[in-house]
Amino acid sequence: MALTDPTRPTDVALLTDLYEITMAQGFWETGKVEEEGCFTAFYRDHPFGSGYAVACGASDLPELVENFRFTEEDVAYLASLKAPAGGALFKPGFLEYLRSFRCHVDVDAVPEGELVFPREPMVRVTGPVLECQLLETALLNTIGFQTLVATKTARVIQAAQGRPVAEFGLRRAQGPDGGMAVARASYVAGCSSTSNVLAGRKYGIPVFGTHAHSWVMSFPTELEAFRAFAASSPKNCTLLIDTYDVRQGVENAITVAKEMEERGERLAAIRIDSGDLARLSKYVRRRFDQEGLPYVKISISNDLDEYTIQSLLNQGAPIDSFGVGTKLATCYDQPALGCVYKLSARRDAPDLPWTPTMKLSEQPYKRTIPGVQRLRRFFDPAGMPLGDMIYDPELADCAGTVLVDVEDPAREEDTEGVEFRELLQPIVRDGRACAPREPLETARERCAAALDALDPAVKRFLNPQAYLVGMEKGLAETRERLVRESLSTQKASNHWH
Repeated sequence: MALTDPTRPTDVALLTDLYEITMAQGFWETGKVEEEGCFTAFYRDHPFGSGYAVACGASDLPELVENFRFTEEDVAYLASLKAPAGGALFKPGFLEYLRSFRCHVDVDAVPEGELVFPREPMVRVTGPVLECQLLETALLNTIGFQTLVATKTARVIQAAQGRPVAEFGLRRAQGPDGGMAVARASYVAGCSSTSNVLAGRKYGIPVFGTHAHSWVMSFPTELEAFRAFAASSPKNCTLLIDTYDVRQGVENAITVAKEMEERGERLAAIRIDSGDLARLSKYVRRRFDQEGLPYVKISISNDLDEYTIQSLLNQGAPIDSFGVGTKLATCYDQPALGCVYKLSARRDAPDLPWTPTMKLSEQPYKRTIPGVQRLRRFFDPAGMPLGDMIYDPELADCAGTVLVDVEDPAREEDTEGVEFRELLQPIVRDGRACAPREPLETARERCAAALDALDPAVKRFLNPQAYLVGMEKGLAETRERLVRESLSTQKASNHWH
């Protein structure tokens, strides 16, 4: 629990893949400690077949950078590691270097709650290449999962059509850290509350919960269980009515609701957690209305996701709220965002110009975008996003207004005179947070506004319209030049017989 455990914040230094540290030793030993790199974190394909993703997790990065230290225990552990061919894996001089290590990097990120799209930089890290490299694994772990959860949540919230959605996934989440990240990211993306009490305390998220089937089963009858709970929690009374039979359960709930009315109290809601949710919710709504209890709400749970919720509401199910657990907490049907972190520029010293670099790969699909990237979002007069431009102000010929589609180089758009906003914002300078951590509510409001402004065609679940992401033309030409030069070199070295 490296980032969530305040008692051991420095554990983040070893929250990494081993090859990050072996590379760091290589940079140190070859005299590259002063060499600088620019790395960008991005994803290649939309999660869940969506038309967008919701950026989340960047607010944790300043804490990650500031706490990136190697304790004596860390150094001792690294000193104990053996190389496969024998001997110590790490050299004494490098381990001594780690004892006084601290980060001096700059980090820029798309603010939490903002929408992001394939291949554009979500986070940019610049500084000593050794330090940038060491941050890779923890950084990707932090933003990748939270972005995935926030995106899944946004889809669920869209399907719910304004009805409250509570996050119930802690018991099914991927470990304690997973449960905390799910609660946080799902709140950013629109969940009204969480069942996770620790997340409520740590992040200020509203918490919600009443009783389980075991409460009902611990009494001789369901009616006695309902009466006892109503007496215990009259201000927080939602009754779970499907322990045995929903039809009998609703009759018992009606009895308790009327008894509460006599005491000047009100039954808040009932919850159904199994069965034909559309048919049962209609039956329950009819019975409450017939008994003069129209204020009692109906809440639904049971392995819900955006498609189930959409189907229920399309069937006219009179549902007032949803509890979504397993499929949200586990990001069901896509276990990872596939976020990557690639070197896009380098320089031998801080006072020298940047040299753009890119990963070519034998798969053109995996070719990266070079440069010290920045990101602009363009808007129409009504505030709807039109497209995003990746550009590099460090390139002399990267000052144009023409945007070249990343996926279709034949498509160009002139952005001259179109309103835009810079998306990458500074969050760390010289290894220190450069702004106060923003309230979670700010990210939540940003997400709601961004989703509201997005073209509905991009938000639809089935075959969403592709959102335009492009490179400034000068950057696109630089990228093509680097590709041609690489292919030319490869061609010269290949000999066919």
